[in-house]
Amino acid sequence: MARRSTSKAPAGAAAAGPVLLTGGNPQIPKGEGDAPVQAYIAAMPGWKRDVGRRLDALIVRTVPAATKAVKWNTPFYGLEGRGRFLAFHCSAKYVQVTFFRGTSLDPLPPVGSKTPETRYLNIREGDEIDEEQLASWVRQASELPGEQL
Repeated sequence: MARRSTSKAPAGAAAAGPVLLTGGNPQIPKGEGDAPVQAYIAAMPGWKRDVGRRLDALIVRTVPAATKAVKWNTPFYGLEGRGRFLAFHCSAKYVQVTFFRGTSLDPLPPVGSKTPETRYLNIREGDEIDEEQLASWVRQASELPGEQL
């Protein structure tokens, strides 16, 4: 006689999707390539998902040879053999774009960091994204030595 399992998944578990960490940052398994980055973007909550799509499209349009990966629940962009030049992730009130060599960009991205060379751009709900300036920062960042992460 076959035995039935008595354990049940919590109601709605199948439809729940990825776990959101502190600040709504999606928990996505690490991986190389476009697929994990697209999974991360798809899991970004609410208005942040559109920001993620726009960032990804702008980065790829600006640096077509960019490589992608998700590590530490964060999408990273780099160039083969040159390291990572940019990342972004969700915080409670904004999407934070990280430029690892941000102090070498002109003009400087607006937010400083505890890490000496890093600068941030925080995009909040309703912010107008200056795509021309952002593309300039992305292009400049891609031309600098990247982080070996």
